[in-house]
Amino acid sequence: MTHISPHPGSPSPARVPVVVIGAGPAGLTVGNILRAASVDCVVLETESREFIEQRPRAGVIEEWAVRALEQRGLADNLLERAGRHTACEFRFDGSGHRFPYTQLTGRHHFVYPQPLLVTDLVHEYADRRGGDIRFGVRDVRLHDTDTDHPSVSYLCPASGERRLIHCDFVAGCDGARGVSRSTLTARERARVARHDYGIGWLALLAEAPPSSDCVLFGVHPRGFAGHMPRSPEVTRYYLQCPPGDDPENWPHEHVWPELRQRLAASGNPPLTEGRLLEKRVLDMHDYVVEPMASGRLLLAGDAAHLTAPIAAKGMNLALHDAFLLGDALAMYLAKGDDSGLAGYSEACLRRVWDYQEFSQWLSDVYHGTASGDPYRAGTTLARLRRLFTSPAAAAAFAEQYLGTAAHY
Repeated sequence: MTHISPHPGSPSPARVPVVVIGAGPAGLTVGNILRAASVDCVVLETESREFIEQRPRAGVIEEWAVRALEQRGLADNLLERAGRHTACEFRFDGSGHRFPYTQLTGRHHFVYPQPLLVTDLVHEYADRRGGDIRFGVRDVRLHDTDTDHPSVSYLCPASGERRLIHCDFVAGCDGARGVSRSTLTARERARVARHDYGIGWLALLAEAPPSSDCVLFGVHPRGFAGHMPRSPEVTRYYLQCPPGDDPENWPHEHVWPELRQRLAASGNPPLTEGRLLEKRVLDMHDYVVEPMASGRLLLAGDAAHLTAPIAAKGMNLALHDAFLLGDALAMYLAKGDDSGLAGYSEACLRRVWDYQEFSQWLSDVYHGTASGDPYRAGTTLARLRRLFTSPAAAAAFAEQYLGTAAHY
């Protein structure tokens, strides 16, 4: 196979089997799977290594995804350092209602901030497995991906010269705004299904210890509020707000009273306050690109689908795509078996659509009491009460919340 220099800015090889666009969880997992199978690849990333190892992102990883990382030798630090969550709590009508999903199912969630996972995956790919990853590239362009001879070009950050890499496949893992998604969706047979919830979430990162040992979901007439522990010193909070709202409309002295009110539950101590490290407004929407592959271009992660953070499914779907894509490419390039590639899009989309449906259902629960519609408010509370009175409803919710269905 072609030898590839691991040094950024080195001359591009004439050909490499796979070019991976994007060094997020999906792209780095694909790269690591290929390296483990002795398949050469190049990972291209527009940001610096320091940036991707620090940018705040999701933190909830489902147990099946961690076990799949573990099987591939990619979970050592995660298993040693990640928190384990065994329950969540809904707060409504002024009371807390704990949902002990591990007690019901034997399964749990891992909490491991995405920057830590990315740091682990970069280290494994570049430092331990000798993979070629090029940071800070500019103006990435895909060429001839609808033929058997695709290529990728980019501007080298060191020289400013355009470099060209010929390849057999392009793995598009560069997110919602990347060149991979726009290239595939420009083709006639691609469809983008989109759903807008018509609500916003103010995403907050607080330098404050968690106020509970589990995730809290505040279902309140003033709007949804969420409490998500990230570490012993840092907590993620969410507040429902108008879409397009300005984060500056939410100063410290406004944020904490609103969180206290929406997350109030009798018998529980007040929230532990702290300095706000981050404030962003997220407009809640989903999209799905179908199919996720066209020609020699295959999408994974947010390049193919976006799931609003309502159900904390985004990183899990990205990893699921990456496992399937990495294995499929390795099977074809190492063994000539194209069965994984042929079924890749369909296999991914079954789980994608199931998670999309759950996100939509959970959104109705989170936001129904704040809709201003007495009918929606009443049915929302009926759904919540059913979770805590019906074993069948509890089992169904736990399966979707944990992603443990036997088949998708």
